[in-house]
Amino acid sequence: MSTSSAAGGTDRGARLLLGLAAVAVAFAAADTYVVVLALVDMMAGVGLSPDQLQRAAPIISGFLLGYVAMLPLIGRIADLRGRVPVLTASLVVFAIGSIVTAAAYDMPSMVAGRFLQGVGGGGLVPATLALVADLYPRERRGVPLGLVSAVQEIGSVVGPLYGAAVLAFADWRAIFLINLAVGLVLAAGIAALAARNGSSTGPGSPPARRRGLPDLVGLGLLLLLLLAGALVFQPPGSLRADIDYGRLFIPFVDGGSRWLTPVGAATVVLAMLLVARTLTARRPLVDLRAWGRSLREADVTGATYLAVALGGVILAFATADPKVQVFSDQGRWYLLGAAVASVAFVVHLRRASDPLLPRGALRERPAWGSVVVSFLIGAALIAALIDVPLFARTTIYQDSQLLAALVLVRFLVALPIGAVVGGYLTRVLPAGVITAVGMAMAAVGFVMMSRWGVDALESWTATVPLVVGGLGFGLALAPVNAAVLAHTADAVHGLASAMVVVARMVGMLVGISALTTIGLRRYYAEQADIPPIQDVCPEGTTRCAEYSDLLRAAGIAQEQTVFLGAAGCALLAAVLALVLLRGADTRAAGHGRDAATGVPVVG
Repeated sequence: MSTSSAAGGTDRGARLLLGLAAVAVAFAAADTYVVVLALVDMMAGVGLSPDQLQRAAPIISGFLLGYVAMLPLIGRIADLRGRVPVLTASLVVFAIGSIVTAAAYDMPSMVAGRFLQGVGGGGLVPATLALVADLYPRERRGVPLGLVSAVQEIGSVVGPLYGAAVLAFADWRAIFLINLAVGLVLAAGIAALAARNGSSTGPGSPPARRRGLPDLVGLGLLLLLLLAGALVFQPPGSLRADIDYGRLFIPFVDGGSRWLTPVGAATVVLAMLLVARTLTARRPLVDLRAWGRSLREADVTGATYLAVALGGVILAFATADPKVQVFSDQGRWYLLGAAVASVAFVVHLRRASDPLLPRGALRERPAWGSVVVSFLIGAALIAALIDVPLFARTTIYQDSQLLAALVLVRFLVALPIGAVVGGYLTRVLPAGVITAVGMAMAAVGFVMMSRWGVDALESWTATVPLVVGGLGFGLALAPVNAAVLAHTADAVHGLASAMVVVARMVGMLVGISALTTIGLRRYYAEQADIPPIQDVCPEGTTRCAEYSDLLRAAGIAQEQTVFLGAAGCALLAAVLALVLLRGADTRAAGHGRDAATGVPVVG
């Protein structure tokens, strides 16, 4: 359904399609944080002990790499090939990543699975935001855009709670098996709805495929590949111990990997045959030829340069030790690589005939301004998502991570409410003003949090800054997305949405690293003023309540500093929103300024 055809309203099927896409975004966003409680168990599953936590960092950074670095390419493909094909493909990739993660037997296989999950989960976001632009006219996009953005952020708390619920009844692998089932069900539901509606899914949508029997040969190869892959990843002990069948699991060379066994070699051969079949069959299971054309049209070279640049930034900050620095010594090399890739990307954009980022795509100030403001929103938002539960653990919920996380529910309940209100207001008020008001409210909320004491969360008044901050961030989400979509062409809505999401995610990474570093320096400064333990505690004791209270006060000072830093980021976002989003055209007809006189007009 095009924007013009949506001017009179969207039908029930289109709204249901968008609802399923939003559910998919929420579920994939929750998976970003699902490893919070399961990480130690996942480490044990690949042979790492709890004291090797640093070696487990790729489990998290691998997901982030897939989620962020591939977003621009996927957003561009959504513009060229259509929203629904990218949504269903992203869910399938997410499901494949889930089963690889569940079956992982070593760190490389687990990181590969998490990377695929990140690619699939990240690809859902720009396609869904662009789908909103396809289904709704400019002045009616605000509320659905706000809801999509809100559910994406809610995943940060839903993820750990979801992981905790599953771990209460099963092991960590069950989390990803559930992901597999949900991902495939959502993919089937979205594809079925799109086929039933028979509507266009974007400017680059391919014609609907004719119904018919599936490629039975390809289906057979796929089933054999899944069976062989299962034997490689999780071989049954009875088969490995069998005198005859056990030979299938013995490497061809001493010390070889599982892939250098007869079963591993058969799996690789089956994968190659399946690819060959999909490239040559008349009705393949997956039209790899069409996807290959879309990749070439989307500018794989430019996407690679940008992915390397984004990956360098992610790794630089993800590998940092915030106790001593914003990014690690190795991170400097990552940033250098990111800088080189960025230069190569800019040069490529100037020379390529059809670059990833079409010339002038983000030329208008509200378009590139939305990217800048989104970065600062992310830098401030992460302080609430991470440090509010940390403050709760430092003070009244020292023995319960779950109860500490639930403190943030007050913030997250307010956020979608603010998103709905902010989306509605884009119909009658300038996007820059709404964003600025929202981020100013967020700054006020953080300033109030910076005054929290040791017993602050025991009082009802602690709810006020959480609600104010949640409403403020909610108000800001929809106008930023509405502004970038209103000031970019329909043909680049997927890419433009991806750039806004990338900016917010990178802002979160940079923000949490910088703010945590500042906060920890305050902690060490406070700790330096604490008297020696022998001067505080009775003689002969190694710890006492008085000394613990002093350390807790230092921890509270750390979190207060982080909240003040986040307030500064939010205030800067408010100021830049007024400047950069000025003139963003997101309002309904009859609300704006007279073209000749500039006088405000309200119809």
